[in-house]
Amino acid sequence: MNFDLKKLDLEAAAIEKCDLLAVLVPEEFKPGRDELSALVAQATKQGDFSAKVGKHLQCYGTSAAAAKRVVFLGTGDGSARAVRQAVLSLSGLLKGPQIKRMVVLSASPLAASHVSLAVQAVAEASYVYTTTKSKAEARALTRCVVGVADVAAARAEFDAGVALVAGIELAREWGNRPANYATPTMLADAAKALAKQPRVQCKVHGPAEVAKLGMGAFMAVAQGTEQPLRFIELHYRGAGKDVPAVVLVGKGITFDTGGISIKPAGEMDEMKFDMCGAASVLGVFKALAELQPTLNVVGLIPACENMPDGRAVKPGDVVTSMSGQTIEILNTDAEGRLVLCDALTYAARFKPAAIVDIATLTGACVIALGGVRSGLYANRDELAHALHQAGEASLDPCWRMPLDDEYAEGLKSNFADMGNVAGRAGGSITAAKFLQKFVGDLPWAHLDIAGTAWKGGAAKGSTGRPVGLLLQYLLAHASNAAATAKSKPAATARAKAVKTVRRAPSAK
Repeated sequence: MNFDLKKLDLEAAAIEKCDLLAVLVPEEFKPGRDELSALVAQATKQGDFSAKVGKHLQCYGTSAAAAKRVVFLGTGDGSARAVRQAVLSLSGLLKGPQIKRMVVLSASPLAASHVSLAVQAVAEASYVYTTTKSKAEARALTRCVVGVADVAAARAEFDAGVALVAGIELAREWGNRPANYATPTMLADAAKALAKQPRVQCKVHGPAEVAKLGMGAFMAVAQGTEQPLRFIELHYRGAGKDVPAVVLVGKGITFDTGGISIKPAGEMDEMKFDMCGAASVLGVFKALAELQPTLNVVGLIPACENMPDGRAVKPGDVVTSMSGQTIEILNTDAEGRLVLCDALTYAARFKPAAIVDIATLTGACVIALGGVRSGLYANRDELAHALHQAGEASLDPCWRMPLDDEYAEGLKSNFADMGNVAGRAGGSITAAKFLQKFVGDLPWAHLDIAGTAWKGGAAKGSTGRPVGLLLQYLLAHASNAAATAKSKPAATARAKAVKTVRRAPSAK
């Protein structure tokens, strides 16, 4: 879909020819003298419309606008969340074949920070998955014009929103694909396709290279499948070589049966979503390629299936990780942490500014936080704060969970350096404690997205989360790094000036 940013007020929007004109109306709106304002005032007076969130009024063939349909959407206090909710309420309409071109604007000036969220909401409301459907119709909506009062002020947020939509939709596409359309090899091919973009490079390690690296935990998970594993390494180089990269590590289990510790049959089809962490990394790199920010990012994706055949790893087996630490595999369905631990060890070679791993890791996190917030674990307060703030700003929220050392007690093993599970209690926390054993002193955070990466039931499908959170964090990280670099010359100059003053001879 194509998005355009255009200077529009209600009077100008009224002459825009389109299939749908969506007007966001906050409770603070004061009607002007234009025809659309008069229509809002009349509908409100008659009780047919309210500016409260969730309220809307659809008009056809009105003389007040050139659009075929006009929809007034209540946005309450006009907050980012309210704007998003209002636009998402158009989902049924935007997925229909009749809406090919739309215009969206706010009756009162839309905050520049809300423009990105409006773009995302339009894309989400109109998203249609078609890859494996023989008769599915592609998204009819091909163009959306976002009207604002000040184009220059809104441009940065608009561009970020458009890039984020591209990243989220790539993540949703790969998350939604069935496992036979999203094998480790296919996932690697998707990463290679990203390398055609500026500043993006990709390297794919096969089984022989992974064995040479000594990734025994990762290889153990892949033993029981005919699909060869792939270790995907992406680089976005937008800053100088001396600028430390942020490393993103995405869990890429393209299908998870549980292995020998096999899962129940009910809803096992949803285990195609077990690679949504990997999909989110692909999505972030797509967005980075679109935006071209000044920072360095490394993406690591250990991709394989977890299947039960005669070669599969068994409960009680002991494997040696890339770090040299040995692991007793007590439950083969706790495989995500096994592929991640070797990738985390590999990440250390980049001497990163931070490592963030993203994984649909535990059902325990779903019990703790449901589908609203992702679980956040971090060994640095500043990193946890930055990720939490990014989640709030992007409406892709997370919640920090504890990492007390006592939670690791259950990982002790009589036969290896550690077990891969520690019982039911605090399962999401003990999984994070397992991963922490492989990051040393490096700044590290873990996002457990088991409750947020996809939806079940009638709305079954990938959400594309947490691409929004991650991109927001990376852009803030780049901005902070730029500000720090800018301040260094000034600080150095001040220090030299102070030294010069101190050394100057006193006047006689």
